[in-house]
Amino acid sequence: MRATFSVFLLLLGSVQLVLAQAGGRKSFEFLNVPGSARLAALGGVNASLADRDVNSFYANPALVSDTLAGMAAASYQFYVADIGQATFSYAHDFGRIGTVAFGVQHLGYGTIKGYDASGQETGDFKADETALVVSKSHRISAFRLGASLKGVFSNLAGYRASALALDFGGVFVHPRQDFTVGLTVKNLGVVLSDYSGTSSSQLPFDVQVGTTFKPEHMPLRFSITAYRLAMSNNTYYNAAAGDEEPGVLNKVLRRFNFGTEILLHKHVNIMAAYNYALHQELKLVNGGAGAGISLGFSARIKSVEIVMSRGGYVAGKAGYAFTLSVNADKWIRRRKI
Repeated sequence: MRATFSVFLLLLGSVQLVLAQAGGRKSFEFLNVPGSARLAALGGVNASLADRDVNSFYANPALVSDTLAGMAAASYQFYVADIGQATFSYAHDFGRIGTVAFGVQHLGYGTIKGYDASGQETGDFKADETALVVSKSHRISAFRLGASLKGVFSNLAGYRASALALDFGGVFVHPRQDFTVGLTVKNLGVVLSDYSGTSSSQLPFDVQVGTTFKPEHMPLRFSITAYRLAMSNNTYYNAAAGDEEPGVLNKVLRRFNFGTEILLHKHVNIMAAYNYALHQELKLVNGGAGAGISLGFSARIKSVEIVMSRGGYVAGKAGYAFTLSVNADKWIRRRKI
């Protein structure tokens, strides 16, 4: 156990270099939307759940190894109104190069009514954002390092912007126990073209660190992830409206996400998570209404896996996600036979 906590503290200490950077309003925030139903069910952020899902490189590029070569996945997430996100992922073994993962993340905001400064309608318009991702990881003993290159494109009512971003990550995988510790630096890059000459878009830079572990004699797996670590102030309140400043414990908890998997069977899991920051930011004045609480279910039948999730926002509103994963290499070989 001492070695376990030593690794965790080592990775946690390494993020102190960036804690002095202030957070703020960013563009391309869709990059922080979970890329699969499993990630959504586990609270939207996870830096340490390794070798479970081919979509995991969206969360941390070190989480997808050679064991997931040949896996392909398609996901769709339904949000409020007609907003939705489609995600596609595939990992291929290139021999000496190793396994490389590819992904497409597309978020559509649907049809939006436009208005001018005087409140007059200017007609409907559409908005969408897309990321193209290439990811690679490399194992060194019990450690694995990974990197993802992302081309990011945004179209908001005809105003376009693009960026080039990098994710870096590392994960420690215990050789005998079901225990991992992960660290990832996300969305480090440059804006290639902005919406207009007066725009000053910035990528949503973040640092995340977490651990996933399963007690030996319990059918449970826990994930604890600290995120928004690059933001000096992660608390939102309106002092002018009389809101009280959150206390120290409140500010600390806003940086943590807690996820649990109930292992009913080798191929059947139930997932639940609590994201404290989302709960505080999305709850109603008179009640939490399930904001920040997410649930999910996964089942694997041979080489096919289905994952479903539900994430609460406000009263009567929730987001639903579905992921279908298949071992494409096995399926192609069978078709050839």
